[in-house]
Amino acid sequence: MTYLGKRIRIERIQDRDTGRTVIVPMDHGISMGPIDGLKNMKDAIHKVAEGGANAIVEHKGLVGEGHREGGKDIGLIIHLSASTSLSPYPNVKTLVCTVEEAIKLGADAVSIHVNLGNGQEKEMLHDFGRVSNEARIWGLPLLAMIYPRGEKIKNEYDVNAVKHAARVGDEMGADIVKVSYTGSVETFKEVVSGCSVPVVIAGGPKMDSDHEILEMVKGSIDAGGKGVSIGRNVFQHKDPTRMVRAISAIVHQGSNVEDALKILNGE
Repeated sequence: MTYLGKRIRIERIQDRDTGRTVIVPMDHGISMGPIDGLKNMKDAIHKVAEGGANAIVEHKGLVGEGHREGGKDIGLIIHLSASTSLSPYPNVKTLVCTVEEAIKLGADAVSIHVNLGNGQEKEMLHDFGRVSNEARIWGLPLLAMIYPRGEKIKNEYDVNAVKHAARVGDEMGADIVKVSYTGSVETFKEVVSGCSVPVVIAGGPKMDSDHEILEMVKGSIDAGGKGVSIGRNVFQHKDPTRMVRAISAIVHQGSNVEDALKILNGE
């Protein structure tokens, strides 16, 4: 029964026809405060839902902001991990919510953040194991945001480090793994080929070029990726709704970058 429940919930956070997903993480308020694009959460969520995003990621305290009593529906992923930029150890994530609590709040899935190569990696992996077990018991999909990010890491975009991170997420029981894009189709193919569950890419810091964002999305899909989990480059865009539509065209319809740019520009 839990397997059936997981299958049903997975279809709430990804497209059932393509098996791909466009996720917009909006959990930045804990780590960075009320940054541009997330000051009014109801408005921010409405814009990406209207664009056709499959799901958002947010913390438990703001779940009510996503229930807008109107507009398009959108999948809900509740984030279980947190740290703040005010901490001397911002890359050390701690659990602030449980799987059971997320279910009671109406979550379609949960997510956890783990940084490898960090001095507290052991504790974060221990938490990952616990959450993975609980999510499996309850039939709740688990998104693992997993990065090589810590004192031992020289380059967090290095393909060997990123494909190791993706494989850790796979080995630990995640249903979807979120990692950084490695910069090219060829190198990202190595990441995808070493992971048996869907791999989606992070968006990273706000970029100046729309073309660069869409090229990254297209490259990840061409390499076999299953979608995106892009935050700041969506909700801080001048038109988040059109940006989601443009990204969705690449992810779900196989559009090229030029056609996606036309959508973004309203052509």
